[in-house]
Amino acid sequence: MLRHLRPALVLLTGLTLVTGLAYPLAMTGIAGRLFPAQAEGSLIRNADGTLVGSAMIGQSFTSERYFHGRPSATVAAPYNAANSGGANLGPTNPALIDRVKADLAALKAENPADPVPQDLVTTSGSGLDPDVSPEAALFQVPRVAKARGVSEDGLRALVAGQVQEPSLGVLGERRVNVLALNRALDVQQAR
Repeated sequence: MLRHLRPALVLLTGLTLVTGLAYPLAMTGIAGRLFPAQAEGSLIRNADGTLVGSAMIGQSFTSERYFHGRPSATVAAPYNAANSGGANLGPTNPALIDRVKADLAALKAENPADPVPQDLVTTSGSGLDPDVSPEAALFQVPRVAKARGVSEDGLRALVAGQVQEPSLGVLGERRVNVLALNRALDVQQAR
């Protein structure tokens, strides 16, 4: 029995060092070299170096002067990456139905002329999605234009300039990063 224990312990130690230490460190080093911005969290900073946020995690914009993202499923603290995950509310759950109805009513009051895009009332799987559909961004143009006192046509052009196509032409959907759009909005208005 002891003669079998030593090879098993050597194998366990060796595999633990390779798969638990060497491989993760190698992948972290390679990712840091090949994709430095992504490896550090896709952080976005102002010109003065102040951290603004991450291009990969949504933020809670509540002011009428900004475009809003999808609702966050991390309701205790919106867009909190530590609480990432769906809300686990089924389609017949009264809490979900009430939230969606309230969101729909508020959005219809904001823009009664257009149908409300689905992604403005539904959360993403992670609850942290930083993007909205181009339709969701365009839906918000009248509110933002009114709050900022700018033309709707100018805002529509700004949204069109922020639309990202699917990765490699086929992966994902057309989308608008809300943080990038709001930063572009601030830059445009500062001119």
